Amino acid sequence: MSDADYEAFLNKANANSNEGRAQAQSQSEGYGTKSVNAAVPQALKSVEATYTSDADEPFEPVALNYDGDEITEQQLKEILSHNDEVEELSVSKWDPKGQYKNVVDTVKKVVDGEVKVFRVALTGAREEYYVVGVKDGKVLGLKALSVES
Repeated sequence: MSDADYEAFLNKANANSNEGRAQAQSQSEGYGTKSVNAAVPQALKSVEATYTSDADEPFEPVALNYDGDEITEQQLKEILSHNDEVEELSVSKWDPKGQYKNVVDTVKKVVDGEVKVFRVALTGAREEYYVVGVKDGKVLGLKALSVES
């Protein structure tokens, strides 16, 4: 085998390895709902909190263009182009022990106002929790994937 043949072999092997990683990453990203189509405030990017469930997923920023002053279940469903159930929960029902106080407080500061929590049903045992408010033509906040078996 020549050096050129061996280099071609290595390049092909590395390309297949990288393709597998990209596929796995895109599959894992496929579980959630697209929740960013606008500039994300730095305060939302810097939150380091994890939602406790069977998956223990980190909170991710939400920044969606929106033409309204407040958000409802139906409006969030339309913005997300979501066909499944969207339910509004009180902050105290969603977080009775206050373990996500930092998440709620950060969103409250970013939107300078009211924060709402929505449970968005996905397939199987997966749900997303949105902690959001409205400011300057955007729905801003954080979301986390929950897996409950």
